[in-house]
Amino acid sequence: MTDDTRNNGGATEGRDEKGRFAPGNPGRPRGARHKATLAVEAILDGEAEALTRRAIELAMEGDTTALRLCLERIAPPRKDAPIRFDLPAIARATDAAGAMSALLASVAAGDVTPQEAAGVAGLIEAWRKTKETSDLESRIAVLEAARQKS
Repeated sequence: MTDDTRNNGGATEGRDEKGRFAPGNPGRPRGARHKATLAVEAILDGEAEALTRRAIELAMEGDTTALRLCLERIAPPRKDAPIRFDLPAIARATDAAGAMSALLASVAAGDVTPQEAAGVAGLIEAWRKTKETSDLESRIAVLEAARQKS
C-alpha cells in the first residue's frame, strides 16, 4: 500500500497525487447523510411514538433525566433574544462612536447585559469597517479616474 492510499483510507478516485480532492471534485453531495445516521434512523423508524411515550412516562414517574429531555423539547433553552435600547442613527463611520457611547450607557443603566452589548458592539464595528472600506474604495476610484485624465 502506498503512502497516498494509506493516508486517504485507500480511496484515490477524484484526488490528486498528494491525496487532496482534485479541482472540480465536489466531495460528498449536499444533503448526503452518514451511514451511521441512516442505520440509526432505520432501526428507530416506527418506534418514535413508543419511545416518546416511554420518555414521558419516565418523566412523570420522577426520572429527572427523562424530565429534562421532555422539557428541553417542549421549551428549548433560548439562545438569543431581541434587546431594546436607544441607539442613535449611524450614517457615517464617525457615528459609530456615538452608537458605542449609547450602548455603554445602556449597559451602565442595566438595560443591556455586557454579553448582549458585546454582540451589538461587534455589529457596530462590522458596519463601521464596511462603511469605511466602501468610502475608501469610492475615494480611490475618484483618484484613479482623475489620474487617468491627466
